Amino acid sequence: MNALHVNSTLIYLENEKGEYLMLHRVKKKNDINHDKWIGVGGGFEYGESPEECAVRETLEETGLTLTDYRFRGIVTFDCEGQKCTQYMHLFTAAAWTGELIECSEGDLEWVPKEKVYDLPIWEGDKIFFRLLEEERPFFSLKLSYDAKDVLLRAVLDGKELPL
Repeated sequence: MNALHVNSTLIYLENEKGEYLMLHRVKKKNDINHDKWIGVGGGFEYGESPEECAVRETLEETGLTLTDYRFRGIVTFDCEGQKCTQYMHLFTAAAWTGELIECSEGDLEWVPKEKVYDLPIWEGDKIFFRLLEEERPFFSLKLSYDAKDVLLRAVLDGKELPL
């Protein structure tokens, strides 16, 4: 089977107040993440490492240059009926320089970590937020969604999770 493999990054900046910088995706047309709240990030450019992509995407979307960040895990997405697998490299960041700018993809907002679950986020995101809260060492999480964006399956480090 000829399948497309896509690499991307997702970065959650964490401030000293216990908040994540969240992006409310409301500005792009035909956006799979439309009206969802996610971190910043995006697809790799040719030859980029996950770290290089995370730093570049954060700068492009926020105006901030990461100075302290951690590679926390890989989230693999497969979508029913699509011949595409996405490998999302998940980061958190604790320090940066620069001033926050307006993002062309949505509205940036600092959200208290405990309120993130109340936002319209992907069901699978709740799983990796929990892993981040637990300070879990580097993890591999596979999430399978159907064509209507319903989470069908979650596998953490090779073990099926109950949904």
